[in-house]
Amino acid sequence: MKNYTTKNLRNVGIIGHSGSGKTTLAEAILYYTKTTDRFGKVEEGNTVSDYDSEEKRRRISISTAITPCEWENVKINLVDMPGYFDFVGEVFEGLRASDIAMIVVSGVSGIQVGTEKSWEYVNKYKLPRSLYINKLDRENSSFDKVLTGLKDSFGISVVPVQYPIGTEENFKGVINVISRKARIFDAKSNSMKEADIPEELIDKVDECKNMIIEAVAETDEALLDKYFSDGTLTDEEIYNGLINGCARGEITPVMCGSALNGVGIETLLEDIIECFPSPEDSELLKAKDLKGDLETNIKIDEKLPFSAFVFKTIADPFVGKLSMFKVVTGKIKSDSSVYNANKDKNEKIGTMYFLRGKQQIPTAEIIAGDIGAVAKLQFTTTGDTLCDVSNPVIFEKIDFPHPVISMAVLPKSKNDEDKISNGLNKLLEEDPTFKVSRDVENAETIVSGLGETHLDVIASKLKSKFGADVILQTPKVPYRETIKKVSDIQGKHKKQSGGHGQYGDVKIKFEPRNDGEDDLQFVDQVVGGVVPRQYIPAVEKGLKECIQHGVLAGYPVIRLKATLHDGSYHPVDSSEMAFKIAASLAYKKGLMEAQPILLEPIVHVEVTVPEYYMGDIIGDINKKRGRVLGMEPYGDKQMIIAEVPQSEMFKYATDLRSMTQARGNFTMNFERYEEVPSTEVNKIIEEAKKLKIKEEV
Repeated sequence: MKNYTTKNLRNVGIIGHSGSGKTTLAEAILYYTKTTDRFGKVEEGNTVSDYDSEEKRRRISISTAITPCEWENVKINLVDMPGYFDFVGEVFEGLRASDIAMIVVSGVSGIQVGTEKSWEYVNKYKLPRSLYINKLDRENSSFDKVLTGLKDSFGISVVPVQYPIGTEENFKGVINVISRKARIFDAKSNSMKEADIPEELIDKVDECKNMIIEAVAETDEALLDKYFSDGTLTDEEIYNGLINGCARGEITPVMCGSALNGVGIETLLEDIIECFPSPEDSELLKAKDLKGDLETNIKIDEKLPFSAFVFKTIADPFVGKLSMFKVVTGKIKSDSSVYNANKDKNEKIGTMYFLRGKQQIPTAEIIAGDIGAVAKLQFTTTGDTLCDVSNPVIFEKIDFPHPVISMAVLPKSKNDEDKISNGLNKLLEEDPTFKVSRDVENAETIVSGLGETHLDVIASKLKSKFGADVILQTPKVPYRETIKKVSDIQGKHKKQSGGHGQYGDVKIKFEPRNDGEDDLQFVDQVVGGVVPRQYIPAVEKGLKECIQHGVLAGYPVIRLKATLHDGSYHPVDSSEMAFKIAASLAYKKGLMEAQPILLEPIVHVEVTVPEYYMGDIIGDINKKRGRVLGMEPYGDKQMIIAEVPQSEMFKYATDLRSMTQARGNFTMNFERYEEVPSTEVNKIIEEAKKLKIKEEV
């Protein structure tokens, strides 16, 4: 690739609702700029950015891909991000590499949940944004209707810098409102040809241009004075004003076209270069200067000492780990040494690449503002800062969403356990939005992620990348048992069969422990040496082993107080083992007589939804045997606070998404144990018995 300056770079993040045509748009731009010689189709699984086998199979983008191209001596890095909500972590990574987000909106469906969420993410990262109205060749598509919706939803800063020629199947071209260049798509040569603006659209184009001039004038005092005195602005002033207004997030330019048919791509490229900020124009980046131990803001600049932010990691079983980074200041050369400020380690930079989908294009140097990748860094993970050791800085990390759904991973073959463990560790490096934990009690490996599809993809990757076949199933609920009444029981173990005998005899009072602690409370009240001192620890040990399994369904017992107050011994036949067995006999009988009960884990849940869905959410919580504790405003939404049994919440991420069209969010954490209602007890005991039989087989 040619050498570019920072000024001649554009990092454009393509985001939007799933299915709005983001990958197709990236593909159309690559084809139009002659970067590729064929137009890949999502349906055919041959696009540049959806190269993973899972993406081809599911026909959706799963991970963020970089696809650079060049147009009129400007290098454009297209950052194609998934629209599917389970992969929002990839969007957060992609936005950190972008200088402007282009939110793709369907000309048929208009504003969808993904459009609203994209706007929210862009606001969160304070990133400049533009809108691209796609699919204008489709039946029932309408540029004007979607534009009005965008203005109503997102405000006055939304201005059309392009206007379509024709509608639905007659959509044939696009007008650049500022330069007043009209281009008609010529199907024979598969290219755009310049033409005159159709008579009936001249007024509309004038109206759009006035909207742009007003928006630009409002962002700059000098331009506002000129606009008031002259009544207009020059094209150069409009373009400069657009770049500045766009970079500060005060103006959102709207483009349009049909990615699938390649209509309007040339006009879009023209505006990407004319109206979009280069890395130099973008906002300052928050960082911590480690030398002075103070917060600072850093401008993307070639002349400063080197620094870069690692925004994504790819785990490849063949190539190894690939770290993708954006250079913020200075430049980086291959075969150099850099400092990882987060890990306080030096890293050796080997061969560097520009990535185009899965294609790796070797490069000797990457400058400020550009995006590249390097293989096999030893200590570096996503979110780390690489920099010059003489000028150590740390950029703000990516704030990833927390997992909301958990499943147990079971190997199909016992021999695969090592492969699964190794594969999950590699995938953890690649995807910070999922977590792996070990449920020791049930001997299960638990994976947690952002949705069922997310976990399903992880299971598929374990098979395709690491050769480990797994089954995902609902995790076991960690029920507990306790008692409600008091019982006083004798446990006697006596065995006489010639030779050395066994004798242990204890009297233990079992009662509920009411001081808020869950562990076994063992009280020694033996007087007069009826149970010798040396055997009392054996009684306690025997009880501690016993409480691992309750008498109802075999779940661990909590909140139990056991008082040893009497017993007897044999001077020859008594032993520690005999007293352990005597304690276990007392335990079984004592718990059965003290009204044993089952306890279930209760979780504290906070659900944030638009007010419109409140009734549905509360109704659903009640159906799940939950209790609503309260409600409070949360920004422009409402937060419902509730307590719900954990057993009802395993698929809540999916339930909430379908109830709120994915507009709801929730957090959940363990609160306490509570008695299981009598209607549920038998069901749980039956399940536990079935499981035990299965395990014994």
